[in-house]
Amino acid sequence: MNDLVSYNEKHNEANGEGNRDGESNNRSWNCGVEGPTNIRDVNELRQRQMRNMFSTLLLSQGIPMICGGDEVARTQQGNNNAYCQDNEISWADWNLDKNQEELLAFVSKLIHLRLEHPVLHRRRFFTGREPGDDSNTIPQVEWFDHTGSIMDMDDWQNTHAFSMMIYLNGSDIPEVDWYGNRMVDNDFIL
Repeated sequence: MNDLVSYNEKHNEANGEGNRDGESNNRSWNCGVEGPTNIRDVNELRQRQMRNMFSTLLLSQGIPMICGGDEVARTQQGNNNAYCQDNEISWADWNLDKNQEELLAFVSKLIHLRLEHPVLHRRRFFTGREPGDDSNTIPQVEWFDHTGSIMDMDDWQNTHAFSMMIYLNGSDIPEVDWYGNRMVDNDFIL
């Protein structure tokens, strides 16, 4: 995760293949500076972006996949193909600095929140409702635009929308717990 917010380009030179190995499209953003920096604003933005990505991952439905060490901002120094590196590039350094400890605490709280609330880790797909459905039933999931209005089909095509919200209905979980009891949870707006 740290490398996703710290490098735009792969840095696989240490692999001995002229930086030709590994995927060239990193799908990453370095927040304005390639690699480590002492620029405070850039480092704060990187920390915020990692928290944003962890929030998106751990508050989404489905099984979250976390690469070991991401929870402490582990880096491979931009090497996206470090399978052949038995050195600092691929090792995990568990001597954490303050920012790494804070990220670990944040991720731990998100995991705990996810475990505590079944509406955040449903085992079945949402049924939702079709746009324009005016029934009085509260849907399992509802999407809102930045104004707080229910999204319609045009909103889904808006390429300039910078935010949206999702409502998760905790009282309409069509599952039972390990003891056969109906699951009921809090409602969430994310």
